[in-house]
Amino acid sequence: MSDPTTMNEALEAIEELQTKLAFQEHTIETLNEALTAQQYQIEKLQVQMRHVMEKVKGFEPSNIAKISDESPPPHY
Repeated sequence: MSDPTTMNEALEAIEELQTKLAFQEHTIETLNEALTAQQYQIEKLQVQMRHVMEKVKGFEPSNIAKISDESPPPHY
């Protein structure tokens, strides 16, 4: 025959494991949702960055001299 105390301890251990498993499943699902959202944001930022880089490459060089290339004003 089984000892009732041992049986109760086993049932409590099983219940604790089931609780931990449910918590882990919830945590994994939450992390998966966060990872999916971050991946979407990364892809969106990559598209935006490519767009900005294309615009920057299309800029013509400026005809305005740099401040360091300018001679000082006549009152110096």
